[in-house]
Amino acid sequence: MKISFLRYLFAILLLGAGINHFLNPELYYPLIPPWLPNPWLLNLLSGLLEVLFAVGLMTKSLRKISALGIIGLMILFIPAHIHHIQMDGCVSDEICIPVWAAWIRLVILQPLLIVWAWAIRK
Repeated sequence: MKISFLRYLFAILLLGAGINHFLNPELYYPLIPPWLPNPWLLNLLSGLLEVLFAVGLMTKSLRKISALGIIGLMILFIPAHIHHIQMDGCVSDEICIPVWAAWIRLVILQPLLIVWAWAIRK
């Protein structure tokens, strides 16, 4: 599979996720661990960064920094995944998954997204 296809696919998925932070912010608030301040602002910033990094992936001069930013963002999201596991997969009535699925998100999906971002940085 060509790197350009993987880059476009990642950018589209990330753009959609970023936009969703603005369209459905209430979906993300319960995922933010309670010890972190100002969930509204954290949701806004993460959505904005996802959108900016998605656009940056499509710009040759910004591609590498955007991929590195995505990797940093994925690392910053780890506490949210741990919080989800600590809540037995249910952080709200709308966000309730089997705890094994929350573990898969943390130990398989997050690392895969990091590797994917690293692979498309050039």
